[in-house]
Amino acid sequence: MDWSKGIDISIPFRTDPTATSAWYVGPIEIDPVRIGDWVGSIKEGGSVNFRNVKLNPHGNGTHTECVGHIAPECYSVNQYLKRWMFKALLITITPEQRGDDLVVTKEQMVSAIGNERPEAVILRTLPNSDCKLALHYSNTNPAYIEASGAAYLAEIGVEHFLLDLPSVDREEDGGALAAHKAFWNYPTNPRMEATITELIYVPDHVKDGSYLLNLQVAPIENDASPSRPVLF
Repeated sequence: MDWSKGIDISIPFRTDPTATSAWYVGPIEIDPVRIGDWVGSIKEGGSVNFRNVKLNPHGNGTHTECVGHIAPECYSVNQYLKRWMFKALLITITPEQRGDDLVVTKEQMVSAIGNERPEAVILRTLPNSDCKLALHYSNTNPAYIEASGAAYLAEIGVEHFLLDLPSVDREEDGGALAAHKAFWNYPTNPRMEATITELIYVPDHVKDGSYLLNLQVAPIENDASPSRPVLF
């Protein structure tokens, strides 16, 4: 394995107003610490750069979340993601038009996955371009996953689902979160170590098929954390 050939499919967290965003949040904020006359900015005369970072993991870039995202308990993705290397399958699907919605259906998932039984599934949706690195998804009703499709992934043993959309669920669904609940089998028998990674970007030159996935998250005790999935 040539570890220098990794394919980073994360979208970075940026302060630029053009940065990818969702869920009605603005760009991240990075500001120097100020204590009396001292400032954590070399440009402003400080001895080092020492900055505070304010971000929303769900809305500002690639992030990985656990069942704590939809549970009242404070489950942390940092506690439940206990492995970081997985056999993964990359699939590409054009969502189906259903009224005003674009939906990735169970039938499409079944067809794309076939007889494969990977630990992780990575979904690239079409159309696809690097504009996904600077999209503002709020109030756009992006494509989402049919709940039965999410349930199918759980049924065949997929532990980690990665996709280039802001959510597996519809932007406005009245709080149903049907695909989240189906994938995590919540609340009946929650799949505690299963994760969903949203807002990835897989360039066109990366071919569908089998990969080794390295899934790393920032060690923050929260339901979701910024992450960097890398394919080999």
